[in-house]
Amino acid sequence: MARFAAVAVCAAALLLAVAVGGAAAQGVGSVITQSVYDAMLPNRDNSQCPASGFYTYQAFISAAAAFPSFGTTGSADDVKRELAAFFGQTSHETTGGTQGAADQFEWGYCFKEEITPTSPPYQGRGPIQLTGQSNYQLAGDAIGVDLVSNPDLVAQDAVVSFKTAIWFWTTAQGNKPSCEDVALNRWTPTAADTAAGRVPGYGVITNIINGGIECGMGQNAANVDRIGYYTRYCGMLGTDTGSNLDCYTQQNFAS
Repeated sequence: MARFAAVAVCAAALLLAVAVGGAAAQGVGSVITQSVYDAMLPNRDNSQCPASGFYTYQAFISAAAAFPSFGTTGSADDVKRELAAFFGQTSHETTGGTQGAADQFEWGYCFKEEITPTSPPYQGRGPIQLTGQSNYQLAGDAIGVDLVSNPDLVAQDAVVSFKTAIWFWTTAQGNKPSCEDVALNRWTPTAADTAAGRVPGYGVITNIINGGIECGMGQNAANVDRIGYYTRYCGMLGTDTGSNLDCYTQQNFAS
């Protein structure tokens, strides 16, 4: 009887471990299903978009699996809010939408690289528009691909492309927290952050990504676009946006 009880306990523990592991393995795909992905990005394969056919759902899921914390951490609302924030920011970075149009926030993932390169050969590519040799070096080292010698890979291999975006999202750099920590409300502003007006919320994620151009200058179209995408996705996923959505009065991290 004792042996049977021990076996039963072990079996129960194993089943629990499998269940927990299965939930983690499901991860992002349990929230961002194929149908949700298609609804969020209805024009990504539009013939007008240079990235048509590139950003496949399977490429996103494959890339996400390499980052266990991404889209799997915290409460159900935490998970939804992080994913809404990720897609909100990356949709703006790749948008093909027209400002003020009824469908402005339905054109995410239209581009896979800058049309007019600003810093070749390390110009913006992929969902996060990875830019600069340093970022290509760091991202490549993290995902095990030589992106310094072959930066075009970020616009040629969709899994690599998504991996660079998720790497950037989950990685703190310098005095900047990771976008993920901000999205999950795990970031505590320092005294310097507070003095600079940087407060927890979606707005500081914009500051992390492009604060030097978009933050601390009052209302601007880029912020409005990022917020519009995020708000749409939060509604689709059934969660709230939280507060402090813009960075209009925040000093950027480099100042």
